[in-house]
Amino acid sequence: MSCKHCKLSTAATPEGLCWDCADAADDPGSGRAFAARPVLPAPSAPTGPVVQPHGPAWLRSPVGLGRAVAVLLGVVTAVDLFAVYAGITMYDVMGSLADDGLGYGGYNALMRRADHADTLYAAAGVAQTVTFVATVVFYLVWFLRVRVNAEVFDPFGHSKKRAWAGWGWFVPVVSLWFPRRIMLDIWDASSPAATRASHALVNAWWTLWLIALFTNRLGTSAYSRADTAEEIQYATGQVLFSDAVDIGAAVLAILVVLRLTRMQHEKALHGPAPVGV
Repeated sequence: MSCKHCKLSTAATPEGLCWDCADAADDPGSGRAFAARPVLPAPSAPTGPVVQPHGPAWLRSPVGLGRAVAVLLGVVTAVDLFAVYAGITMYDVMGSLADDGLGYGGYNALMRRADHADTLYAAAGVAQTVTFVATVVFYLVWFLRVRVNAEVFDPFGHSKKRAWAGWGWFVPVVSLWFPRRIMLDIWDASSPAATRASHALVNAWWTLWLIALFTNRLGTSAYSRADTAEEIQYATGQVLFSDAVDIGAAVLAILVVLRLTRMQHEKALHGPAPVGV
C-alpha cells in the first residue's frame, strides 16, 4: 500500500505513512511537515423529529371532550332506564292480553293500558335514537383525538390506520373487533411509561357492548314481525334484556372514557419519556 501523503513510498506505519513522511509529521522544523487531515466525527443518530407513520400528529387536550362524552353516556343510561320501564309496562300489558285477563276495570281499562304502554314504548324508542346519535358524534370526535394523541406518545404502537378509528365502527364485520383493537393500542400508548394499564375494563365494556348490539337487533327484528300478543311480549322481553345490558355497557363506557382521558392528560403533563437508543 502506498503512503497516504506522498503516494510514492510504501506505507510503513499504522497511520498509513512511509517513514520519511512520518518523520516529517513528527518534526515540523524539517521543512517537510504537512497539514494532517481533520478527523471527522463519527456519524450520529438523526436529531430531527420522529417520522409519524400515520401522518402528522400533535397533542390536544381530550379533557373537555371526554367530560362531554361521559355526560352524554350518562344521558344514554337514563334513557335506557326509561326504556326498561316502558318495556316492562308493555310486557305486562301484552301478558294480560295474551291471557285474556280483563281485570283492572275490564276491556276498556286494558285498552287504555295498552295505549299508554304503546305511547311509552314509542317515546322511549325516539329518545334512545336521539341520544344515541348525539353521543356517537361526540364520542367519535373524542376517539379520534385520543388516537392522534396516542400516536404522539407512541408513533409505532398502532396496528390499524388512523382512518379506522372512525370507519371501523361502521364497516360490517370488522366493526366487531377493529374498534376494540384500536382502543387497546390507544390504551397502551397512553399508559404510564413504567407500567401497562390492565385491559380488563376495556374488554368488559366491549363484551357488554357486543351483547347489547346483537340482542337489540334480534329483539327489534322480532318486534317488527310480531302479530299476536304472545309474540309482542316475547320480542319485548328480548329488547328489555338488551336495554338492561346496554345500561351496563354505558356505565363501563363512562369509566373507559374518563380513565383514558385522565391517563392522556397526566402523560402530557409529565412530558415525553426518554427514548432509548
